[in-house]
Amino acid sequence: MGDIEAPNSNGPGQTVLLSFLPSKEFATSRKGMLLIGEVALSFISFVCFAASLAAAFVTVPLLEFLAALFLLFAYSTKFNERFKGFWWPLMDFMRCVTASIIYFIISIMAVSKYADGSSKAAGIFGFIATIVFALDFYLIFNELATFLKQGGESNEEPSGHQEDFSDSDSD
Repeated sequence: MGDIEAPNSNGPGQTVLLSFLPSKEFATSRKGMLLIGEVALSFISFVCFAASLAAAFVTVPLLEFLAALFLLFAYSTKFNERFKGFWWPLMDFMRCVTASIIYFIISIMAVSKYADGSSKAAGIFGFIATIVFALDFYLIFNELATFLKQGGESNEEPSGHQEDFSDSDSD
């Protein structure tokens, strides 16, 4: 009976797979859910565009799928905290703004110019992706605005500390 493993034990294959999945805490956070939604919608619209007459638009969902998948991996593994050279929120903001604009344009073109069902489905999923990307860049913009407001206040603090030091020097 020693050769039978317990059903709850993780084999080497399962631990490797689990290392690529986002943690439960990140996946249930607002940013995690938005990134998972962006990955899923980009993949679905990629498949729909690939199967449609509007296959010329397949590049946009593919690039957005890869970019969202990279950021999902980076945020869930805290990769972004190890590389401080990039300003991650601004990069994520620009990705979401461009994705929402381009998804909106190609979705309008797919729905209006092509009559096949795959193009219509790709357009509908593109419109849903537009909404998700727009919601993401709106939330990132609010966080960046709050950060910049706090950054402006913290720049005034050093001058206040200098006044405290000058008072202690005169005693």
